[in-house]
Amino acid sequence: MRRIALFTVLVALTLLASGSSYPVVGAAPQAAGLDFSISYPGSANSGPITGRVYVMLSEFDRREPRFQVGTGGVPFFGLDVEQLSPGEKAIIDGEVFGYPVETLKDLPPGDYYVQAFVNVYTEFRRSDGHTLWMHNDQWEGQRWSRSPGNLYSDVRKVHIDPSRDETIDLVCGNVIPPITVPDDTGWVKRIRFKSRILTEFWGEPMYLGATILLPRDYEQETDRHYPVNYIQGHFSLRAPNGFREEGGNEFSDFWMSDECPRMLAVTFQHPCPWYDDSYAVNSPNVGPYGDAIMQELIPYLEEHFRIIPEPYARILSGGSTGGWISLAMQIFYPDFFGGVFSLCPDPVDFHYFQCVDIYQDENAYYKERGWLRVPTASDRRTDGIVTLTYQQRNYFELALGTKGRSGDQVDIFEAAYGPIGPDGYVKPLFDKVTGEIDREVAEYWKEHFDLNHILQRDWAELGPKLKGKIHIYTGDMDTHYLNNAVVLMEEFLEKTENPYYDGVVEYGDGQPHCWGPRGVDLLKLIDQHIRESARR
Repeated sequence: MRRIALFTVLVALTLLASGSSYPVVGAAPQAAGLDFSISYPGSANSGPITGRVYVMLSEFDRREPRFQVGTGGVPFFGLDVEQLSPGEKAIIDGEVFGYPVETLKDLPPGDYYVQAFVNVYTEFRRSDGHTLWMHNDQWEGQRWSRSPGNLYSDVRKVHIDPSRDETIDLVCGNVIPPITVPDDTGWVKRIRFKSRILTEFWGEPMYLGATILLPRDYEQETDRHYPVNYIQGHFSLRAPNGFREEGGNEFSDFWMSDECPRMLAVTFQHPCPWYDDSYAVNSPNVGPYGDAIMQELIPYLEEHFRIIPEPYARILSGGSTGGWISLAMQIFYPDFFGGVFSLCPDPVDFHYFQCVDIYQDENAYYKERGWLRVPTASDRRTDGIVTLTYQQRNYFELALGTKGRSGDQVDIFEAAYGPIGPDGYVKPLFDKVTGEIDREVAEYWKEHFDLNHILQRDWAELGPKLKGKIHIYTGDMDTHYLNNAVVLMEEFLEKTENPYYDGVVEYGDGQPHCWGPRGVDLLKLIDQHIRESARR
């Protein structure tokens, strides 16, 4: 019976992932049993709404269920809706896919705190001729559970027995308010402007921003220009490096002291409809974010702040997502930047796309050897114990959103690195349900975004421009297995000639994600690199 139930779910998932058919508003329950009726009043949104509705269930009330969703979080179930009007009901029943529990039928009976949610999509009429419905970031960093304009219900405590024929009505009458941007101070400034390049591509107003941490005496020494550390990472409006004007932490106290080297620290804000950042590349799906950052954002910063406009004075750094972005920017724009300090970067060689070899493996979810099919790992502890499989990670994202619209990690990889599919959405590297890898898409990834392949292919041109600029740090027990790809890149770099890369690759013994120099230690390394580069 379990196999039959799983087969039913997989068939439904295949339709969801392919987009050939998926449940929408007005779908009646497929069978007797538990279901949730989700609606919203006209006072919350005048409608109609195209987007995705969720119901979330938790055994604990310490936080609202919407804040407990995650790869290791509470059960939730998601359904696409089209043109849902105020008062109209969307039905989440026993046939709707969820995570980590597959269907409502699989919930154990008991008392739960339940909440419904409406993630509102925007219609994008892109310049490439495709029309897409996706969530438009509201300067919250693609966090659907906190995004302004999204709707949610009050939390209710209910007793649930999936075997009973019962409908639970949930009304999403609460609206998430706009984001409050922190005020500028003497130390921290923030900018935000509409990008002409991105607005033209997406057909909707699109914005770029940055948060700037100024060095000591910046306002007094008005004739002095400074180097800059462009810090890459996830969307945040907080001050770089956790700086606090009241001090009280090591970095803040050092930054405000006489001993601190003088430079600007700048974080970028470049959320996109796929994720909380764009990966700073030009991509068919994400758009020309590389051009926008290089032609709009950085020139704006260098015009409005006293930054030394020379390569040696422009240093990149970042960890994890930011580790990949910073390394990619250094490789894609080798003449513009003077060095990169990349911590625990996302996969830099797709032979190790975490634990998937996209060029050799037939399936992203299993390693096959003879009669054996071993689940592919996604996350681990430093003692080697696997805590999440790759299938589980992707099923989590599929419950969040179809067509690559989860706003989560693997879907942004697909969007940033992959080609466009026939429907205008992403052509995926692998089937989100079965895990089967598309070899043609893998080749596209390789030629455009496999950083180690690009270095090997183009070293004759890139080598002289990158000599002495590459610094990579990662724990050798990285939580997401990212160190394996770094090893492959290091093997190539150490063999380079004419010129030798003359950089740094270091591993933290037994260290997890995201090991490497941070805060004051990283600042000192960057300062030393700038001084040596300036002398050269």
